Amino acid sequence: MEDDESTRYGKQLIFRRSGDPREVLELETECLISQALEPGHVLVRLLAAPINPADLNFIEGTYGIKPTLPATPGIEGHGMVELSDSAEFETGDLVIFLRRASTWSSHTTVPGDALFKVPHGIDPMQAAMLKVNPATAWQLLHGFDQLERGAWIVQNAGNSGVGRCVIQLAQHLGIRTISFVRRPECVGELEKLGGDHVFLDNDDYHATAREILGGANAALALNAVGGDSALRLMKLLRESGHHITYGAMARKPLTIPNGMLIFRDIQVRGLWVTRWIENTPAETVQSVYQNLADLVVAGKLHQPIDSTFPIEQFHEALDRVGSADRSGKVLLIP
Repeated sequence: MEDDESTRYGKQLIFRRSGDPREVLELETECLISQALEPGHVLVRLLAAPINPADLNFIEGTYGIKPTLPATPGIEGHGMVELSDSAEFETGDLVIFLRRASTWSSHTTVPGDALFKVPHGIDPMQAAMLKVNPATAWQLLHGFDQLERGAWIVQNAGNSGVGRCVIQLAQHLGIRTISFVRRPECVGELEKLGGDHVFLDNDDYHATAREILGGANAALALNAVGGDSALRLMKLLRESGHHITYGAMARKPLTIPNGMLIFRDIQVRGLWVTRWIENTPAETVQSVYQNLADLVVAGKLHQPIDSTFPIEQFHEALDRVGSADRSGKVLLIP
């Protein structure tokens, strides 16, 4: 099929029913790329897009937002502007997406206010992962308490994408961290990353953490697991400390002892970065992402990458995501 100036074709992953991503995803290779933009919209050519757990949940139909079928997945990614009807963007600008934008594709069209312009010279793979984990970590550290330098925070899932970003940002801010992990091989890796203390997530090391804190003295507890792990974090909090849940890896509910609320006034909150973006003034959101992008460019914020795959090899990419020895994000390269 021949292209001309008014007719171009791209490719995208699409699903027409919810279910196992390996079974319901299809690759469409002759998707018309519209050259006629609505006012204020921007056509972006994708350079990289990560595969996140939330993407897989979205395809399965188990995420907090249900898909309108047929749908193309992709909650974050990095691309270059090809056409723009927005005064804020011009051809050649490098951008990331601040809203769900169907990024598992070669091209996507979005309103200009759904984009953030990143600096030229930023690592494209790091830019593709900038929206979710770094911003979640930033808000965990800034959105619930005014932390002074030297303050302690505790977190589980320390080797997760958010957990790693928390360690790096906390080090930059002069905040001390105790991180809990499930696997012993993660301990040295996170200490090298800048974690002050890294322990296995069990009762014995909870007692060790309490000794380091000098009692229940953590300002924040960051929970991505739930169940007993979340309760252990809560017991390390100082009076009126904040316990913030942003994930539920164990798929077990958070059980809160009555005394934690009555006598210790523990503040139990949740964080979903999508809602934060939606409910926060655009200037504030832009400022946060500018700070994060600057840290990435300066080499002070980095997320590990396991592997990259052309979008045509999405089955292999999904298999790699589920591999026990995976060490970092898997990204699609349209």
